[in-house]
Amino acid sequence: MSNPTRKARLRGVVFDMDGTLTVPVIDFAAMYRAVLGDPEYLRVRAENPSGIDILHHIESWDPDRQKKANEIIAEYERRGLDRLQIMPGTPELCTFLDSKKLRRGLITRNVKSAVDLFHQRFGILFSPALSREFRPYKPDPAPLLHICSSWDVQPNEVMMVGDSLKDDVACGKRAGAFTCLLDQTGRYDAPQFDSVDFKPDFKVSSLADIVPLLDAHFDLVP
Repeated sequence: MSNPTRKARLRGVVFDMDGTLTVPVIDFAAMYRAVLGDPEYLRVRAENPSGIDILHHIESWDPDRQKKANEIIAEYERRGLDRLQIMPGTPELCTFLDSKKLRRGLITRNVKSAVDLFHQRFGILFSPALSREFRPYKPDPAPLLHICSSWDVQPNEVMMVGDSLKDDVACGKRAGAFTCLLDQTGRYDAPQFDSVDFKPDFKVSSLADIVPLLDAHFDLVP
């Protein structure tokens, strides 16, 4: 007879970087306004309640306009690197994962140089660590499936942790992984997020909340 309370097996955790492992420092609304202009920004924001996917949005633009947009995005990202700070709870969470011999990976839509700086500055390594040079990027499930394959684990043995419904949760759900949304301010409690396509399995307000969550809900097996 099967045990109805049996916990799911978890063998690895994959994290977003900006706003998850690092403190949010990029003013995304200002960046989107700079790229799109105010009227277009307001229209696109109204059509996308879970957030604007600026990288996909500009892919259909002509090369010159796309080049200017990418330069604006890169400048905002450069400013963010100057103020890079690790998210509270990151070292302790990684120590816990290490104690359980669980793998940890990283998927970001930021550039590889930002990932390299994160590893170098804070001395905590994630492997694989996929940046936006890996195509297709989140919310496509491809980067998460790539990590699962490299770890030789099934997607349903992995959790995707991030602060974005449209990127991180969508990526995890499409891959067939467990998902955990980091929502520090409760912004995703707003009614406009009730009808989004992908909802997280778990929601936390800090990385410190993830340790008891993993202990309570999963069989942590490397």
